[in-house]
Amino acid sequence: MQPLNEQAYEHLKQMIASNQLSYNEIYSETKIAKEIGISRTPCRDAIHRLVQEGFIDIIPSKGFQLHRLTETDIHEIFQFRSALEAYCTLQISKEYNTSKAHLLFLKLESIMVKLKVIMDTSHSIEEFCEYDFDFHTLIIDYMENALFTNNFQLFLYRMKRLAMSSLAHENRMEETYTEHLAILESMKTGNVKDIYEVTMLHMERPKGINLEDLQ
Repeated sequence: MQPLNEQAYEHLKQMIASNQLSYNEIYSETKIAKEIGISRTPCRDAIHRLVQEGFIDIIPSKGFQLHRLTETDIHEIFQFRSALEAYCTLQISKEYNTSKAHLLFLKLESIMVKLKVIMDTSHSIEEFCEYDFDFHTLIIDYMENALFTNNFQLFLYRMKRLAMSSLAHENRMEETYTEHLAILESMKTGNVKDIYEVTMLHMERPKGINLEDLQ
């Protein structure tokens, strides 16, 4: 049976993901615990975990509310992504001619096909974003480094929120698709000379959009 604090964590996370919580409201830890049917202690544990992951903020003596991403958040998230993903794409480019890299490229090409279909048909930001991060997750997971994978997952919620926001801008979906193609092509051809610049371009463009949205 799933531990109570894990049940509370999953329940709250699902509420956030399905937009059941409002940014303008403060929520009671006691009320949430009662809704789930558990005591306050496991609920409190879940809330503190969600604070660490950037989902919510604790309001002392009142409760908690959804976390609004700040300019500092945006800079830190993209610094983290840039450092991690630029390293990974460089290493993959160095190993471009191995069977392991070839398998990765096949998986990434399959994702590119799905992104193209969405871009040309439904233009669904949510669906596009999911495959977008499948693309990046595969690149991270290629390194088989638990620290890379775990920390990338820790920031995933915040990264997806920023991506959804930037993808809502005109032509950003098409630009994202083109940038993915450039990253994939550079890795496939072992282009260690340009892969850093290509990867960083994919980081800097959406960061600029997200920062502008805060103004």
